[in-house]
Amino acid sequence: MKVAVFSTKAYDREYLDKLNNNIQQLTYFKAALNAGTTNLSIGFDAVCVFVNDTVDKAVIEKLAANGIKIIALRCAGFNNVDIAAAAANNIKVVRVPAYSPQAVAEHAVALILTLNRKTHKAYNRVREGNFSIEKLTGFNLYNKTVGVIGTGKIGIAFCNIMLGFGCKVIASDLFESAYLKEKGVLYKSIDEILNQSDIISLHCPLTPETKYLFNSIAFNKMNDGAMLINTSRGALIKTADAIEALKTGKLGYLGIDVYEQEENIFFKDLSESIIHDDLIERLISFHNVLITPHQGFFTNEALDQIATTTLKNLTDFEKGLPLDNEIKV
Repeated sequence: MKVAVFSTKAYDREYLDKLNNNIQQLTYFKAALNAGTTNLSIGFDAVCVFVNDTVDKAVIEKLAANGIKIIALRCAGFNNVDIAAAAANNIKVVRVPAYSPQAVAEHAVALILTLNRKTHKAYNRVREGNFSIEKLTGFNLYNKTVGVIGTGKIGIAFCNIMLGFGCKVIASDLFESAYLKEKGVLYKSIDEILNQSDIISLHCPLTPETKYLFNSIAFNKMNDGAMLINTSRGALIKTADAIEALKTGKLGYLGIDVYEQEENIFFKDLSESIIHDDLIERLISFHNVLITPHQGFFTNEALDQIATTTLKNLTDFEKGLPLDNEIKV
């Protein structure tokens, strides 16, 4: 089957080629999929896309006209795909539901530890011969209350790590985990998590109900100086409101691996460019904000699993087998 792979990076090609065994005919495009690049899909049977590709109704209708039969996401989230439009155009949509929950959970912890113990600042100081520890004070994680919003596979992995630090873990999810309850995690309302947590980590999907879950109202309910971590989807946080909370000191720390307007910035080298995004430039200016470029998933194990599952999804479709990872309306 001929597959057009969009938003390709060197690591995508490396892992897909390594595991493909020449089964699928993969053609790689650096360009993202959007309304202006759908012509690249002409002559293909399938497209393979990532988190910041645009797969809305207009794009899907063009893909259907070009003969595309399946959209293969090489990620878990699918908020960038109009599933109803795909179904209406008889295009299947598949994803990689779980590639390495531990990778993302561990990255969330890395953000917490770096913000707290200021290891990034210490690293830069020592490289300049400055061995002072002034202004590097952190706090013990032991006995702190950590709120977790979303206890799917990544949320569960994160809870386990924080329990290992000796934290009190409270959580919120529509579907409560019996496993976590046995481990001592207490399920509470969102408001209780906002009111009681020293650290809050987001591990829920982006849906119409969760968009801007953290806005000015939510920030005002948080403990003064609390830490917020987001390794899930950028639009869970209303950035403008987060900036105001940081300015007033209501929000003490912010660690994000995702950003609501990241499709124009992340996965690109803009070091020699002017960044025309005032919100992220403002975030970068805060000493208590840590931003990483959507690298939470970026481990050898995760990349291997992403490629393996993506190729299996495509091969199962080609052979007419049941699609275990199909997204339906």
